[in-house]
Amino acid sequence: MSSTGGSRRHSNMTTPGNSKRNSNIVNVEGEEEEDHDYQIHSHQTPDPLLSENPLPGLKRHDSLDMESAKIQGHHGHHGTKDWGVILRLAFQSIGVVYGDIGTSPLYVFSSTFTNGIKHEDDILGVLSLIFYTITLIPVIKYVMIVLHANDNGDGGTFALYSKLCRNAKVGLLPSAQAEDREVSNFELELPGNANTISSRVKKSLENSEFAKYCLLFGAMLGTSMVIGDGILTPSISVLSAVSGLKEATDSMTEGRIVVVSVIILVILFMVQRYGTDRVGYSFAPIICVWFALISGIGVFNFFKFDPSVAKALNPKYIVDYFKRNNRDAWISLGGVVLAITGTEAMFADLGHFTVKSIQISMGCVVYPALISAYSGQASWLRKHQNDVADTFYKSAPDALYWPVFVVAVMAAIIASQAMISGTFSIIKQSLSLGCFPRVSVIHTSDKYEGQVFIPEMNYLLMIGCVLVTVTFKTTENIGHAYGIAVIFAETLTSSFMVVIMLVIWKTNALLVLLFVLVISSTEYVYLSSVLYKFGDGGYLPFSFAVVLMFIMCTWNYVYRAKYNFELDNKVSREVIKDIVTDSSISHMGGLAIFYSELAHGIPPIFKHYIENVPALHSVLVFVSIKSLPVSRVAPEERFLFRRVKPNDLYVFRCVVRYGYTDVRNEKESFEKILIERLKEFVESDYGVLEERQQGRVSDEDVAKLDQAWRSGVVHLVGEHEIVSRAGSSIGKKFLIDYAYNFMKKNLRQSHSVFEIPHKRMLKVGMTYEL
Repeated sequence: MSSTGGSRRHSNMTTPGNSKRNSNIVNVEGEEEEDHDYQIHSHQTPDPLLSENPLPGLKRHDSLDMESAKIQGHHGHHGTKDWGVILRLAFQSIGVVYGDIGTSPLYVFSSTFTNGIKHEDDILGVLSLIFYTITLIPVIKYVMIVLHANDNGDGGTFALYSKLCRNAKVGLLPSAQAEDREVSNFELELPGNANTISSRVKKSLENSEFAKYCLLFGAMLGTSMVIGDGILTPSISVLSAVSGLKEATDSMTEGRIVVVSVIILVILFMVQRYGTDRVGYSFAPIICVWFALISGIGVFNFFKFDPSVAKALNPKYIVDYFKRNNRDAWISLGGVVLAITGTEAMFADLGHFTVKSIQISMGCVVYPALISAYSGQASWLRKHQNDVADTFYKSAPDALYWPVFVVAVMAAIIASQAMISGTFSIIKQSLSLGCFPRVSVIHTSDKYEGQVFIPEMNYLLMIGCVLVTVTFKTTENIGHAYGIAVIFAETLTSSFMVVIMLVIWKTNALLVLLFVLVISSTEYVYLSSVLYKFGDGGYLPFSFAVVLMFIMCTWNYVYRAKYNFELDNKVSREVIKDIVTDSSISHMGGLAIFYSELAHGIPPIFKHYIENVPALHSVLVFVSIKSLPVSRVAPEERFLFRRVKPNDLYVFRCVVRYGYTDVRNEKESFEKILIERLKEFVESDYGVLEERQQGRVSDEDVAKLDQAWRSGVVHLVGEHEIVSRAGSSIGKKFLIDYAYNFMKKNLRQSHSVFEIPHKRMLKVGMTYEL
């Protein structure tokens, strides 16, 4: 297809849509010959790091310095030093973050000793494994290292990927612009702070397309595993808690326990629509009671049955355990790894809290409670080896059975709730970065940041949980799948951390090597163990991951191909001028807003619209909705304007920038905010360029904008039909014509993102051949 804008760019770089363009022009918003005709309006000052290679014609004024990244208002409570706030957040985090890892004592010993206890000292070996695993991975790896790799206070796989994309040119988002680096949260690297290894690794990543795709693939795979975790966590947590009814009555068969678990799961998912904004306040006391119960029972059993289990602090018992059991000991690691379930959630949910608050809650409450609980169970097992299958409930004193059961069920529900809401949050992140199909994201709270509900995914998660519970029936069977999802996500996080240590932190190579040898190698040993159970249910998370990866990769592939198609066929400035001044085109009052994802120019759908409807409004605004690889964009930095010259055309371009955790449905209408910011831009523009305007004053243009706004606003949204071009391969035809279009037709439309009023919305159809 020939270029709609009359000019196609050529180079030796092939885009996903097989269209060619020069990658070096990506960071300029518009063609090179156009740049001197645009002015930029943004609340930022020029970055001194950019002065060595300025962009021609880009004027920056009325702005905030890069130092604004240090302003507390930009990051909520993440930079707070108020100990009252920190302690309150630490208390709330107990209810949100630790439900999953806190309920692990329900099933760890029973999942580890699936064939019974063969030797008394095997209990000490497993307890030693549990102790050092919890110490090494949740405490040392996550609390002491990974939490510090947060992305402006946010955590998770995509947060690590976004952080890398900003500090090295490894991102694959086609809409990147030079101005994006001036957003206060972007964290440009300062010169002179580099070492040889760091520079080599960074250069290798930036020069390798394969490495870039591997990083994106890893981020998607990590997301897929967390979503799979969101299916398995409710199943195993609720099922293990409800199984305690077997101790109360003999009439509770396995089938009835499954039915009760399914009922609880269905109710849990049905109430998601009412929001999770009170999770921290309402659930923290319950989880605190849970930790108090399991630690208290643990201490009681420890002293009552066998205090000598304290010998498990000696790692010699791990060595002896492997000598006695060989292959069986290695297989049993799949049960031990369940002691660290939910650890990834500690990092993923960081956006709601602070690093210090997470560290306090883990060090002062969670870690001591878990060690006490496992030590008490091990002490009890030394005297009751034949009851290992029901360790948790049988080890509790009879007088505390019902309180423990009730709190266990509540803790399991809370653990499930936290994982479900975490799944929604990570889907929102991937959605914002063009790696997930457009789904409906409902923000359930005005008070708490990041609390979202996704109806489509909620129903899919519910169906998945019910099917898993009904199919596998026992925690032992689900545990095989659960372990893979948990440890696979953690190994991916470790891989990203190695790159961050080398490229961003510039950590000494010996320390990085130590991290790999101690932590990463331990995780890979656990991964090898859980993969052994692949045929016994371990295939489940991989099945989820394959389906989700196919969806995410297909959407991202077509998203980039479509963007590059628009970039190659964008409308040039000369064509815009000809269209606006064409006497055969009717002109009317009012303001027209054209929406697209193209941040580097005017999309081809505008020319297509004029060819079919030869009429124009008095003011035209081309709005590009864009997500940056940052967690948040400050409201004063959100809008970026340029004006198409000459000024009497009254044609503007606007890029609206969001971070991947930003709320897009503001309390005020998007239309009103856009017009107000546009008037500010016009006033600012004339305020700086007054001497060059030869007597023109901004009041005239502001009055024209007001008049056009009062005359009526029309929102024009592109309704693209994406098809594969003639001669495409069978695989490409399947991805574009069937897979992508099926997802597009069954999911949310783009106009719903900003709640555009239907009475003033006009859809413009155009076929894109990719």
